[in-house]
Amino acid sequence: MNKITVLFLITIASVFCNTVSSQANINGAIKDTDGNPLQGANIQLSPSNQTATTSADGVFNILNISSNNYTITISHLGYKTISDTIKVAQNDVTLSFTMEEDLLHLQTIVVTGIFDPRTQLESSTSMSTLSSKAIQQEYPQGTASLLQNIPGTFTDASAGEVFTKVYTRGISASAEDDTGWYYVSLQEDGLPVSLVQHSYYSPDLFHRLDLTTQKVEALRGGSSSITALNAPGGIYNFISQGIRNKFSGNIQFSNGFQGEGNALYKFDASIGGPLGNNWFINAGGHYRHDDGARNTDFTLSKGGQFKFNVIKRNAFGYLKFYGKILDDYTNRYTGVAATNWDNPTPAFGQDFGSTSLLMPSFNGRIPDGRNLTQGASNSFDPSQGVHAKDLAFGFDISQNLGNNWLLKNNIKFSAKDANWQTSISNAFVSLSDPTLYYLVSNGNPFPVGQIVFRDTNSGNELARIDNSGIFAGTGSQYLTGNTLPNDALMGTSAWYKDNTADEWMNQFTLQKTLENHDITGGFALGFSDTSLFTQGSFAFATYEPNPRMLQVTLENPGDPVIALSDSNGLSNYGGLFFVNSRAKVSQVATFINDRLKVSNNVHLDLGLRYETIKHKGSKDRFAPFTQNGGLDGNDNTAYDNGILAPTGEQDNFNYNYSYLSFSGGINYKIDDEAALFARFSQGHKAPELNYYFNNFSNVPINKKGEVQEINQAEIGVKYILKDFSFTSTLFWSQLKNIGIANFEFDGSNNSIFYTPIQFNTSRTIGLEWQSVYSPVQNFTFRFNGILQNPKATEWKVYDAAGSVDTSDDSILDFSGKTLPFNPKLMFNLSSEYQKDRIIAFLKWQFMGNRYGNVSNGFNLPAYSIFNVGAGYQISKNLSADILVTNLFNSEGLANFFGANSFGANANGATPEFIAANPDASFVVFPVLRRRVLLKLNYSF
Repeated sequence: MNKITVLFLITIASVFCNTVSSQANINGAIKDTDGNPLQGANIQLSPSNQTATTSADGVFNILNISSNNYTITISHLGYKTISDTIKVAQNDVTLSFTMEEDLLHLQTIVVTGIFDPRTQLESSTSMSTLSSKAIQQEYPQGTASLLQNIPGTFTDASAGEVFTKVYTRGISASAEDDTGWYYVSLQEDGLPVSLVQHSYYSPDLFHRLDLTTQKVEALRGGSSSITALNAPGGIYNFISQGIRNKFSGNIQFSNGFQGEGNALYKFDASIGGPLGNNWFINAGGHYRHDDGARNTDFTLSKGGQFKFNVIKRNAFGYLKFYGKILDDYTNRYTGVAATNWDNPTPAFGQDFGSTSLLMPSFNGRIPDGRNLTQGASNSFDPSQGVHAKDLAFGFDISQNLGNNWLLKNNIKFSAKDANWQTSISNAFVSLSDPTLYYLVSNGNPFPVGQIVFRDTNSGNELARIDNSGIFAGTGSQYLTGNTLPNDALMGTSAWYKDNTADEWMNQFTLQKTLENHDITGGFALGFSDTSLFTQGSFAFATYEPNPRMLQVTLENPGDPVIALSDSNGLSNYGGLFFVNSRAKVSQVATFINDRLKVSNNVHLDLGLRYETIKHKGSKDRFAPFTQNGGLDGNDNTAYDNGILAPTGEQDNFNYNYSYLSFSGGINYKIDDEAALFARFSQGHKAPELNYYFNNFSNVPINKKGEVQEINQAEIGVKYILKDFSFTSTLFWSQLKNIGIANFEFDGSNNSIFYTPIQFNTSRTIGLEWQSVYSPVQNFTFRFNGILQNPKATEWKVYDAAGSVDTSDDSILDFSGKTLPFNPKLMFNLSSEYQKDRIIAFLKWQFMGNRYGNVSNGFNLPAYSIFNVGAGYQISKNLSADILVTNLFNSEGLANFFGANSFGANANGATPEFIAANPDASFVVFPVLRRRVLLKLNYSF
């Protein structure tokens, strides 16, 4: 027994010693294709499930590995995943890997439009990502300008940084110029920038792009119906800088020139790193001074923002506190006059590249119609444009609760203010047009006789006319040798708007992971307390490329001189527009989603969302202020005789919109490099506040708006090869219950009104694609775009025949026409070269033909824009880049506003109208001309 025992112990000891001696370590290094170490790469060993992360030097260590054969998997955001088999014996193993860039980010984790983060390849959505590198290759023109790089996304940034349009897949009908983000959600870190929209109040007012943005994730349609608040058309999520394991950052100075030598200066910074004990911070922002791409006598944009986040990482997740302070002035360009319907060319001495037709800067004061008896007034200076302010703070938490439960909650409060002081409309108004004189004071009194026009700056008389002939059909006659440019004035309004909103929003999710299910439930809340005040006054300005303000008087011999304008050229104080409204908006949604694992390669994604939106508010009724001599009691001043003021009556609205949305998708992962997906979604779009604010002028708000229905189906493929990656999606989308009302002007009584709403339907079928090809080292080619067939399947427009009188009205039927402002072909093609310290790129952006209205009466021709850039790494920390946008000064037309007359709209330019008015002028929005930018970047 003793011998047997001793032999057994010796055997056990031998086995133990052999086992100990067979333990080994794995040491490795990971670099990119340029030989630079990659920090933060994740390494997983299977079947042991041991993990590691690379350090700043790109190295990793996994200790005490038993002898065996293993599969090692290496992943990193923005790079292709590596999977390899290794053999571990008695000796340590030294490994070296080179990770190739995932050019389409198909193996990058995305968080937008899905409830559980996963790679793009594994998702059943049409998703695109813009990296910080791609963002830095864009001229800092604004949010919409950047998003034109997203396949299938139509953007119109011809007016500048704001007053932009963004939409996808023909879901566009209510995305008007003044509510251009109607169907999509502009987000920062997963929550909307703004909860509400109405005329001239869209989320782009409160969003600026700088180095604090790490990447952009864009979802087109699909699951946005169940993952976003009232935004079934898509999500554009700007994601801020996250955890940095060591202090690092960028400081960047940009100096640009645009148009006819107008300057841009911009300073950006983004700095972040650890604070100790698993605390991390990021902070940054920008300041800019921009003279604009078109000619104005004032700075177009100035101001900036500051953003920060503080993150606490723990064993179960993270806590993040973040904030933003935005204080920024910008403006937007109005249209340019053109003639020749078949081949638009600039008219009246204007230029598609440089003309802005904005009123010049001056310091005026206009009585505040809300508080006339208190003597209140508002300052008015067109150089202010829109002054946007946003103070936002939020708290984001993600915690693993154990037993496969995950809780997330993101909450944000913001206080917003947007004050507009700018011009609206810039139409040609003949000196012989009675409308011109009626607009002075709503016809009270109607000025007849000798009208004198003087330059407000010099006081010099520019022209003197006799307008009494307009009643005899002979028109106005000059009384001296001096004339006004183009024998006309600019039909424009001094437009004052004051918008405020206090908003609170929250997104809460709770996720349970089971063997074959990832079930996510939660709720989204949004509350906005908002107000709107709009006041419009007529302004006398010359109709020429650089308008001058005019002081205008009526000087009939033997009669007192009547001032038709004040010393700044302002007339008909507050007599053109008056809207004073307030609203409380609540959005409450609950949702549930199940990602079902059918097999190792097939996942089914099913989600429901029930949403309730409540609009409660009021709108003041108004009437002209009546007093002999107007507000100042002086019979010799006509400019204050028609001020619109509240009557004390209000029209209230209190409506609820509730609907159930659905989205289901399936993903078949063929292998680690390829996947097929399909999805069907049914979403809804509740009306925005412009439904109440724009309509129901001095009448009861006796009905709620219609909820639009959006149906979408898509099927696509995603594929990754060594030197070629692509995604392609075939889609069908339908938009129903589209309420359409036109802005109209009745020259006989100076009435501005909206026509009765007509409800319509559109359908779009198309193919989106996105591809990257790198045939040889250092060269990369990118190609993305959309080919589509957009149709206005059922479409009617109310024709008011140019007057409030309904006896001559009719309804026009344009069913079966091509849906306007949706190109049949649109793409981006680019090439990039990068080696050692040099990078260079060339981009071609093509915009196909689009119709400018639903009657298909006017066609916006196709155009191309070429952008080039180059960069050089001067030292380890310092780099320089030069960017040129619109290299060849394309004169492409991005938008169309109809005939060049006060109160006209695009839908009025029917084929019949154009045939009857072949020589008429009209208003178009050209793309912005060449811009050159030099950037110096210091990174550390």
